Amino acid sequence: MAFDSFRDFLKTLEATGQLTRFPQPVATELEITELANREMKKPGGGRALLFEKPTVNGQVSPFPLVVNALGSHQRMAASLGVGNVDELAGELGSLMKAKPPTSFREALKLLGTALDLRHAKPKLVKSGACKEVIHKFDAPPTRTEPWPKALDIKTPATSNAQPPTLLNLPIQKCWPLDGGRFITLPCVVTRDPDTGDRNLGMYRIQVYDDRTTGMHWQLQKVAARHGRRYYETGQRMPVAIFLGGDPVFTFCATAPLPDGLDEFLLAGYLRKKSVELVKCETNDLEVPANADFVIEGYIDPQEPLRMEGPFGDHTGYYTLPEPYPVLHVTAITHRRDAVYPATIVGIPPMEDFYIGGASLKLFLPIFKMNFPEIVDIALPAEGVFHNLVFVSIKKTYPMQAYKIMHGLWGMGQMMFTKYLVVVDADVDVHNTSEVLFHLCANTDPQRDSIFTRGPADVLDHATSEIAIGSKLGIDATKKLSGEGFKREWPPLIKMDPAVKAKVDAILNLGR
Repeated sequence: MAFDSFRDFLKTLEATGQLTRFPQPVATELEITELANREMKKPGGGRALLFEKPTVNGQVSPFPLVVNALGSHQRMAASLGVGNVDELAGELGSLMKAKPPTSFREALKLLGTALDLRHAKPKLVKSGACKEVIHKFDAPPTRTEPWPKALDIKTPATSNAQPPTLLNLPIQKCWPLDGGRFITLPCVVTRDPDTGDRNLGMYRIQVYDDRTTGMHWQLQKVAARHGRRYYETGQRMPVAIFLGGDPVFTFCATAPLPDGLDEFLLAGYLRKKSVELVKCETNDLEVPANADFVIEGYIDPQEPLRMEGPFGDHTGYYTLPEPYPVLHVTAITHRRDAVYPATIVGIPPMEDFYIGGASLKLFLPIFKMNFPEIVDIALPAEGVFHNLVFVSIKKTYPMQAYKIMHGLWGMGQMMFTKYLVVVDADVDVHNTSEVLFHLCANTDPQRDSIFTRGPADVLDHATSEIAIGSKLGIDATKKLSGEGFKREWPPLIKMDPAVKAKVDAILNLGR
């Protein structure tokens, strides 16, 4: 299912009782964070929160703000147009396993699969809702329609008809020690200057003033690689940031796709409708026509880096200031009825836990193609994505767990995993208590552990050096004789099935 706007998605959430409104003014400075943090900590992630009158320095912003829109399994699935993310994972898995047809029936089935991909390729259109209001810096603002007098989500918005700038968007200061206001759900578009390949990523944006921001793309990110090429050539680097539109864009910006694979292809596949793109006003990059906000600009390689941060990060700690490129804003465009999407990060669980969980489910079939013995993978909330990974495997030969460890450490963002625990196929990796039981019961610490070194998340404050660290792998599977285990492995305690069935019958009679 494709959503024509972020507002359409919010209407779906409200119709299903998954959205709470705040009609009164609430400050973007800390107050929205405190409300959102309490909501996200509720069982299942709580509800999405719509702030109809967010204030910036005491003044009501012309734009409502939504936080925690994707912060539950149900809302995450709804954003992808399905009842459960497992449905998409199964569909993608079938596609990845597609083989040449051996009969007419198989040919028709494969054709149906191929037709599903007809919407994957994005298409360029002349204009779109994201250009209903245009403000080019160094030029007077224009708009194709009058400034909105009211939101169609019931509550009127306060509007002083000022053009959009970074100072009147409801951009939050999330935590007390943050170095300023941060855009927290930006979809950042860059292009490889050599190949022309587009990348869609998500990197926090610190607002310095009305026309400049920090661009926090970490060392190993694709946009950072694009940036290095521009720094080598000395040419200005065009950048486009958009917010809102179909919520699938937010998911795709965070998805662990290989470098060079266009995230808008994934978005078209997931929404089963081509993504319509429009050219920016002040550079040649393309953004979704139905986005809520578009911030256009450039990075000048001749300009020195600027300190960015601190920022209360998904690690649960503040990321301390580091030098990053400066983005110069050349234009801001938006929909007449724009809604500003935001999130907060901090001590888990937070909204990002559900976004990351959906990514893992969707791409699990690809992991299984590389490692057929993998049964399931889990990233517990306490591990804030990279720190802790549980993997279950169908073990058939000695040292197989170590093969999986090394293989996963070599795959994309799995390289940041600090602790990787491998268990047997019958262990539910989504039950942390069950994994810890087998971890403690099935391991000898010296025999079943391995240390290695490699790249680390630049946000990890515990490493001795930025982006360099060590990793620990633990084999918590049942040991085989070829793994140095010379004793008999005892059976796990289980009740006789016949007795269990009899006791079930007794309990049912007593009800």
